[in-house]
Amino acid sequence: MITYEDIKHNESIRTYIKKADESLTALGYTEHSFAHVGLVATRAEYILKALGYDEHQIELVKIASHLHDIGNIVNRREHSQSGAVMAFRILDNLDMNAEDIATIVTAIGNHDEGEGEAVNPIAAALIIADKSDVRRTRVRNTDHIKFDIHDRVNYSVYESSIEINQEKTTISLKLKIDTKICPVMDYFEIFLTRMLMCKNAAQALGLEFKLIINDQAIM
Repeated sequence: MITYEDIKHNESIRTYIKKADESLTALGYTEHSFAHVGLVATRAEYILKALGYDEHQIELVKIASHLHDIGNIVNRREHSQSGAVMAFRILDNLDMNAEDIATIVTAIGNHDEGEGEAVNPIAAALIIADKSDVRRTRVRNTDHIKFDIHDRVNYSVYESSIEINQEKTTISLKLKIDTKICPVMDYFEIFLTRMLMCKNAAQALGLEFKLIINDQAIM
């Protein structure tokens, strides 16, 4: 069986992630490299483990998390679809079985706004883990005067966590934001589509999604 550790240490895959992030750097995007995919894998693992999914499903979501943004090496637009095609070729060449490939490819192809849907638990966990990654260390622009709204929103976040309650009925994205850098409404303005996608993904997992900013429930 191909494992998450195999994928994480595969040199070709590491090159694709690195080069994809270099393209996004040139376009002015926030960090989409190893820190991002690592955090997404950790959060996706937490979600499925907390909900009682088996180790095999957890392994699949971690693999999908690690590979989910490689399509940015082709183009930022429709990167989820191009990434799914790339992941299929990679995993097929590694002789992963067809059912596992299908699950991973489906999750990657459905992880982004616009066309993405939480069509299975792997996709749902990946969506929430990916869209919840907002943090100061994603900002690469060192000139605060030239911050755009995405830079300001990410830079303003100094604490971020995902939490499923003990009753396993609610998943909360909890953020602490420096409102001197970015007002709460700026966050909600640019991330509304992402938060609605998280809400739908949570529902697919049998959960209610909550966004809590500075201890106040926003949705």
